[in-house]
Amino acid sequence: MLLAAASAAGWVDAVVGGGGLILIPVLLLIFPGMTPATALGTNKLTALSGTASAAIRLFPRTPLNWRALLGAFVVAAACASVGAYTASRLPVSVFKPVVLVLLLAVGVFVATRPQFGTAAHTSTRTRATTLTALAMAAIVIAFYDGIMGPGTGTFMIITLTAVAGMTFLESSATAKVLNSGTNVGALIVFASQGHVLWLLGLALGVANIAGAQLGAHMALGRGAGFVRVVLLVVVVVMVGKLGYDMLG
Repeated sequence: MLLAAASAAGWVDAVVGGGGLILIPVLLLIFPGMTPATALGTNKLTALSGTASAAIRLFPRTPLNWRALLGAFVVAAACASVGAYTASRLPVSVFKPVVLVLLLAVGVFVATRPQFGTAAHTSTRTRATTLTALAMAAIVIAFYDGIMGPGTGTFMIITLTAVAGMTFLESSATAKVLNSGTNVGALIVFASQGHVLWLLGLALGVANIAGAQLGAHMALGRGAGFVRVVLLVVVVVMVGKLGYDMLG
């Protein structure tokens, strides 16, 4: 069950992000005594494996040069580590209503704009919009990933598409690089606190890589329309999960 969940999480992460919503509940289900922090830390190790492999596969699709991506990667790692450190001092329940509203807005926005994320949308891209989108993804969303996490890749893709005018494929490729950085930053903090099961995380990482490679292959082969559909499905699932948690 864990290997299947890790593979599915890798596939979802490679396309639009949100794989943690699959693997973390399964970890807590199979290991009832596991603390949420350990589940998050182990998931970061597993997710880093798949996300990094997808980033390598999708890298040629990024509209940015490697220097810009490296700088954004370092900033994202730093901000995610600060977020992970803050997470131990701030209840996650504070963020759930805000994230739920944002996800609903994202879902409605994408569903009502069929051209969003296609080549026709890229005419809005300028240096200023690209830098703004990178800053939002590498600072604000990276910090959120350290504190809470679910939907980080999805939020990055939407931000890069809406603000920078990238296509869904370009946004997905860029988000994988940035998300690898957030995973590194958060993992360092969780590891320093003893919240990572290394052997389990590495074993699941192999399955996660397999799923991520399949997801990256399908995203490249099927294009922006496929990414858009998967993104909407993931948003609906995340809204349902967060809504259920809040009501529960």
